[in-house]
Amino acid sequence: MKREETIDYNIKAAWHGIARMYNQQALKYNGTMSIGFALLNIHSEEGTPATKIGPLMGLEPRSVTRLLNSMEEKGLIYRQADRTDKRCVRIFLTKEGKKNKEKSKETVLRFNEVVREEIPNKKLDVFFEVLQEINRMIERNNIYETANS
Repeated sequence: MKREETIDYNIKAAWHGIARMYNQQALKYNGTMSIGFALLNIHSEEGTPATKIGPLMGLEPRSVTRLLNSMEEKGLIYRQADRTDKRCVRIFLTKEGKKNKEKSKETVLRFNEVVREEIPNKKLDVFFEVLQEINRMIERNNIYETANS
């Protein structure tokens, strides 16, 4: 089987293309796709606990720490102890962070708009259905159990 015929190759190739496109847009605002994604996952008014950002983005704690440090250096976020639980640190957006969050949101919405204009809803419904089923298969964590028995 050629790599172009494998499911994982096509998913990965599509994601890398999307990531490159988002990174090109983010560069216009001195950012990255990761920063934009993080901004979208931080509540604009209430902030977000630092410990929640990693799971929302699928990142390991060390990666989240580096990302948040970079965002803080760029003046996009600030950290503040939680009012009710002083052990918890909440991440808040600065004025600049809120502006960049809005640009990130516009970028994502524009991509989705163009895709929806070009690809019929019926095909997108099947696409989402297939991806959800693949995710369910992965979550069951038994893909290789019968193959190795």
